[in-house]
Amino acid sequence: MPDTWLNKINWSEDGLVPVIAQEAESGKVLMFAWMNREALRLTVEKREAIYWSRSRKRLWHKGEESGHIQKIKAIYLDCDEDVLLLIVEQIGGIACHTGRHNCFFQKLEADEWIIAAPIIKDPEKIYSK
Repeated sequence: MPDTWLNKINWSEDGLVPVIAQEAESGKVLMFAWMNREALRLTVEKREAIYWSRSRKRLWHKGEESGHIQKIKAIYLDCDEDVLLLIVEQIGGIACHTGRHNCFFQKLEADEWIIAAPIIKDPEKIYSK
């Protein structure tokens, strides 16, 4: 398949696009990450989420260490063509490196950030490889 479909995306100056991962079954937003062209091309090809890690400066196959991969169900591009939405099946029920179901577990209540979701599995047990 030619990669011309990648040209429709309004990539940032550094060649990235923001990506939201949403769980297909529950509709919950699991996480936010970035992709470059190669990450998106590989995500489409493998049907598993592959992101660009800005901190590591490399491709990051979600679940490569934890086993908590994201199987792609659908990919959407927003109206401004500068944000992607991945509809995923979250394997293992954990999307966050903190061992929680999703990365949005801190809720603002009365000018304080409250932890609103439990740790499902100790991250030290997840990343002990």
